[in-house]
Amino acid sequence: MSAEAKAGQDAAALAGLDAATGVEATLDLAAVLAAEPDCVVYCALGDNRLAAALADCRQILAAGCNVVGTAPTVLVHPWGVLPDEYVEPLESAARAGGASLFVSGVDPGFANDLIPFALTGTCRLVEQVRCLEIADYASYDGAAVLFDVMGFGAPPERTPMLLRPGVLSLAWGVTIRQLAAGLGVELDDVVESYQREPAPEAFDVAAGHIPEGGLAALRFEVCGMVNGRPAVIVEHVTRLRGDLRPDWAQPARPGGSYRVEIVGEPSYTVDICPSSRFGDHNYAAILAGVGRVVNAIPAVVAAEPGIRTTLDLPLVTGNGLFVDNER
Repeated sequence: MSAEAKAGQDAAALAGLDAATGVEATLDLAAVLAAEPDCVVYCALGDNRLAAALADCRQILAAGCNVVGTAPTVLVHPWGVLPDEYVEPLESAARAGGASLFVSGVDPGFANDLIPFALTGTCRLVEQVRCLEIADYASYDGAAVLFDVMGFGAPPERTPMLLRPGVLSLAWGVTIRQLAAGLGVELDDVVESYQREPAPEAFDVAAGHIPEGGLAALRFEVCGMVNGRPAVIVEHVTRLRGDLRPDWAQPARPGGSYRVEIVGEPSYTVDICPSSRFGDHNYAAILAGVGRVVNAIPAVVAAEPGIRTTLDLPLVTGNGLFVDNER
């Protein structure tokens, strides 16, 4: 749980449901594990508390509980990104507990592994894979991510955590390495670059205030290089106002979209536009990220112990999710 005020509340109340479940929120991870769940859904923030998130996952695995999560994202495909001294304790805990772990989401997640793998699986040859997130974050109310991690609102002389040398390659290097592994290519290097755009005047967003001159739009690329050219690429274009940097990539639908571009034979451009009856594109993307891991629970529970990835799991089809005329 993310706030002490939630302790003792029924899960239904926290989820906005009417009927009580009898399951109460707790601050005590040991109490959760004492209930011997088959699987723990781990959605705690991992961007700015990596060591603590890894320790939580080790504890859960060692207790014999499987883990699916949206964090820490470095576990999407950690090999070649995280040093062995971080990966091996997790693998050892998983083997000792006979449990498996799967971390995913949207990006890093299905928009840049499951979708491009499905497309490249139809090609005669592949020259380049590019995965883009193009989104307006004005309605996203995650202040810790928006301000502390990404640095929105900060003056140009301040370098936020995300843009410190090597951090982009760590955060999205897992995606680059997994794409390369799925395509069977050896990378020469992973390189990163970014551009920043200041706010032309002060304005407010859901998470807080953006002063004039503070960071208001960000574009970055993380490129996996083969023979000196970019072969697998993750690109993000994040705006807090839709009118900023019109020369950068634009979403397929107002608000935001994910795009997969395959250069090959055949070539593809596919846009994924999340939407919801209960919120905007940001709400829909968060829902999709959690849905990816929750719907994978049966496959993860059945998997061999260890860190599992999209390359290991069977196709999760949404079996059992169909409803007729849902209101």
